[in-house]
Amino acid sequence: MSYEIEELKSIIKNSGAIVFFGGAGVSTESGIPDFRSKDGLYNQKFKFPPEEILSHTFFMNHTEDFFEFYKDKMNSLKYQPNITHKKLTELEQIGKLKAIITQNIDGLHQKSGSKNVLELHGSILRNYCMNCHTFYEASYIFASKDIPKCNCGGMIKPDVVLYEESLEETTLKSAIDFIEKAEVLIVAGTSLTVYPASGLIRYFKGKYLVLINKDETPYDGTANLVIHDSLGHVFENL
Repeated sequence: MSYEIEELKSIIKNSGAIVFFGGAGVSTESGIPDFRSKDGLYNQKFKFPPEEILSHTFFMNHTEDFFEFYKDKMNSLKYQPNITHKKLTELEQIGKLKAIITQNIDGLHQKSGSKNVLELHGSILRNYCMNCHTFYEASYIFASKDIPKCNCGGMIKPDVVLYEESLEETTLKSAIDFIEKAEVLIVAGTSLTVYPASGLIRYFKGKYLVLINKDETPYDGTANLVIHDSLGHVFENL
């Protein structure tokens, strides 16, 4: 076991107010592809670039193409939580972990049993009619033919934040509040290149900033502890 993992164990053991801020790398070991790695969605070939497909403009103007991509690539219902999700749930249950702030939309933290999860980019599990606001389960969306429609005839939109859309204000404020009050901020599985989410780190005023990511991030130089390793390896050794 590496010195860095031992250091992380010591920080967790001796700290009370921990906040976890995670990105796509948290879910890759469950089998869900990320976006920016060499095997990620953004490096695969599609009819349109994924960044364009996952935009508000594309959703409104090419809705059928959007849902064709969304149903094929964003369906995480069949995936299960991995060791990272499970260990975070344990840390929450013993009172050390105060909040999970996630950029993921897959719902795996809740599936693992975590309660206080702030989803910056929304969730595939919530879907609403754009006309009457009736709620629909994810299974309804993924089983629908072509564009999912409400009983009222309105189009159903997944409650995920697309490019060109703002983050939900209440969730963002709550995330900032938890980060400001944290003694330890563990940032994991994210390249820290997507704003405004990556800008949240500047609100941290606590004792230990820990970064866990396979690749370097723009914030490596400011962290108290940097671990370049897979999350699965790190968390199974905690």
